[in-house]
Amino acid sequence: MQEISLQHKKLRSWIKRMACMCRPDNIVLIDGSDRQKRKLEEEAFSAGEIIKLNEKKLPGCSYHRTALNDVARTEGLTYICTERKKDAGPTNNWMRPDLAYRKASAIFKGSMESRTMYIIPFSMGPVGSPFSKIGVELTDSIYVVLNMLIMTRVGTKTLKSLGPGGTFTKCLHSKADLDIKRRLILHFPEDNAIWSVGSGYGGNVLLGKKCLSLRIASFLAKKEGWMAEHMLILGIENSRGAIRYISGAFPSACGKTNLSMLVPPEALKKKGYKVWTVGDDIAWMQIGKNGDLRAINPESGFFGVLPGTNSKSNPNAMATIRKNAIYTNVLLKPDRTVWWEDGDGPPPASGTDWTGKPWRPGLMDADGKPVKGAHPNSRFTAPFSQCPSAPSGSKHHSGVPISAIIFGGRRTSLAPLVYESLSWQHGVYVGATMASERTAAQYGKQGEIRRDPMAMLPFCGYDMADYFRHWLKMGKKMSPPPRIFFVNWFRKDKAGKFIWPGFGDNLRILNWILDRTEGKVDAIKTPLGYVPRYRDIDMAGLDFPERKWNKLFFVNKAEWSEELQAQKKFLDRFGKGLPGELLKEYRAFGKRLGTHK
Repeated sequence: MQEISLQHKKLRSWIKRMACMCRPDNIVLIDGSDRQKRKLEEEAFSAGEIIKLNEKKLPGCSYHRTALNDVARTEGLTYICTERKKDAGPTNNWMRPDLAYRKASAIFKGSMESRTMYIIPFSMGPVGSPFSKIGVELTDSIYVVLNMLIMTRVGTKTLKSLGPGGTFTKCLHSKADLDIKRRLILHFPEDNAIWSVGSGYGGNVLLGKKCLSLRIASFLAKKEGWMAEHMLILGIENSRGAIRYISGAFPSACGKTNLSMLVPPEALKKKGYKVWTVGDDIAWMQIGKNGDLRAINPESGFFGVLPGTNSKSNPNAMATIRKNAIYTNVLLKPDRTVWWEDGDGPPPASGTDWTGKPWRPGLMDADGKPVKGAHPNSRFTAPFSQCPSAPSGSKHHSGVPISAIIFGGRRTSLAPLVYESLSWQHGVYVGATMASERTAAQYGKQGEIRRDPMAMLPFCGYDMADYFRHWLKMGKKMSPPPRIFFVNWFRKDKAGKFIWPGFGDNLRILNWILDRTEGKVDAIKTPLGYVPRYRDIDMAGLDFPERKWNKLFFVNKAEWSEELQAQKKFLDRFGKGLPGELLKEYRAFGKRLGTHK
């Protein structure tokens, strides 16, 4: 094996121990250079790990297929490994660290024989920023290396920032034999370590993403006094050139990426409005010197879902992925371009589907069901810098100031289009009890309600009751804290049609939210919180009469009473550990609805 020269003694020792266990034939340090990247791409093309796409139509792009049993995050095999089970909480899978290390070591042993171990030093957040954290991932997958080069800041600059003794997250990954029965995604918060084995899917193996940026980072954030959240960050520039920033948490299938790349409607564009995409998935937030909440996006790329992404739903995403992107599990066309369901253009007359089999429109399986060309969770990875709405010039080392936090969900009839919480404490309750209806594209029964507090249910690296408590504590330290809102773009009428047009028109609601944070408009107080007056929404260029508007804000107390009981049932999962402030908000909500005395 190649000897790697590193200043950092603990890093060098750890790599040596992992190499002795995994037994790679070679070890390569990833330096972040274009020259090395091109060499790795050529190796992957030759080995068939990835396919080079049409250089004229998709310059710099490549294509990858995962194993058939490895197409999404394997939540059932994802564990938080703490000494005490209660520290993982009731919403996480838990395993004792000693048992987890022992089980995984047996799979890692010899897993890299006849393979190369790649050392990826990476920074989450701009290198040198006070917000940033450094990790080192060891992997036997070139696909992982190429994705990490897009998603994080990789290379010698990061190593230099780490210095001879800096703290880093120890990340170990091997594809091993891709056997789902020998697959584990393990998080060791108390050791600042992540082990992933038996998977090649990005969400399980790009260990800087959900694994470090949320599960490990949320644990570190509680300990160190900051916040690691599953949130977008966007900036809204008004006609005077002033930019104000919003962060927002949305469960899957609720349009988070589309909102982060929102394109203003023409009438608001003419007034000078612009939207800046600071982040589409993760926000790390600290309290600034002035008591405000400041946020960075720790990532440097996008890892987004492709089906449903098109020039209407997200034109900025479509522009972002035209070059230097990695496409995973989509349809490969004969001209070496790609296609996916609900994308742009009609399906090709023929192609190769995500499983590697011949495909044509109208193809049915043995049960008479349509065969999809792309997997429903097919993905793109693309550099953040290619997004047309990405801020230019600024690296946001010290974070952007957050004026408002938005929680969102998909509710057909229950929730209004938007409402503002009555206080920070009430806003934490709104986030802790937020829920969304499953769509046809999601696993589970369509229309079923899934609770997903702050959109963090699969990603909180410790007991979620303590997570709620941390939110409450953080609010008391801010002066003042951002206002908290809830939005629901998905309310339908009796005919089953969406009432609100959504997409770019959502900017009208975001503008009202920001006006509320600056005290520019009043609002109507309801049992849920404050809702907007029709006259305070900029409807320029939109034919949306007040009678239709009112349908978006009807509060059915009977439905909300049922919802309140469902919220209580969910909160009861946390037992005595649940903060008393949330029980207080539950009782106060019941009184406002008239269900509690």
